Amino acid sequence: MSTILLTGASGFLGSVMLADLSQRNHVVSMGRQPLAVSANQTHYQGNFASLEDLQQLNAHQIDGLVHLAAVTGTGDIERDGIPVNVGGTRCLMQYLMGRGCRKFVNASSIAAVGMQSVFFRPLTLPMDDEHPCLDRDGYGVSKYLMEEVTRYLHRKMPEIDVVNLRLAAVYPDENPPAKVQPCDLGEWAAGGVTLLSRSQAVKAFVLALEAELKPGVRILNAVSPKAWIAGPTAKVLRQWWGDEVDLSYFAQEGNEQASIYSADAIAKELGFVAE
Repeated sequence: MSTILLTGASGFLGSVMLADLSQRNHVVSMGRQPLAVSANQTHYQGNFASLEDLQQLNAHQIDGLVHLAAVTGTGDIERDGIPVNVGGTRCLMQYLMGRGCRKFVNASSIAAVGMQSVFFRPLTLPMDDEHPCLDRDGYGVSKYLMEEVTRYLHRKMPEIDVVNLRLAAVYPDENPPAKVQPCDLGEWAAGGVTLLSRSQAVKAFVLALEAELKPGVRILNAVSPKAWIAGPTAKVLRQWWGDEVDLSYFAQEGNEQASIYSADAIAKELGFVAE
């Protein structure tokens, strides 16, 4: 039985991840609030961005990390999010690297490209897993810089295996939202057409965690190959971006309802194809 460290275990995605992982592993979680635990679970109150708090984990030999916790929302992300999402991830990973952990699965975001702004225009469609950051609000750049920190840490210790999943917006399986109709472009609109059910999101993280150790850093779009749109993808995108963006991909046979993010790499690397 492996020992897995899980951050964000009390969250919308983390609570289900905790239940799933603890069926096969001993799961150690850390968070700011108390958390009721069941079999194969241990919880510590603390801040993953604090080395002093992380010392509570010294009794455990951590085999892998699933890192979901982050600062999100509408606050001052530059002030609050960058120190936690970037510096905190560095602190957490360096602590674990120093104690022999080599497997890291981090929650990045499709927002790393900056799609939440109405001024965003993708450089290519569908956006691949390495689409550059064009962020304007702070959250996307915090996730992009987190990815860059993992590359830095890999240069320091080339034997680590890091998967940064650029996660789609996640909805509860039992309550999917209505598919998007042609509409005016608003903030986070591109997130509304790139959805993943919670059970499928958990599956993506579990596949990444349980895959054979492969030293390196991989950034993978954890998205469905289909857009969450009622009708052709291009019809919505044309209303948003007009002729500013090349939509020819969606005119090809079989791509009429394709996602605006490529899901090819995660299918190749992990065998993940969202239902």
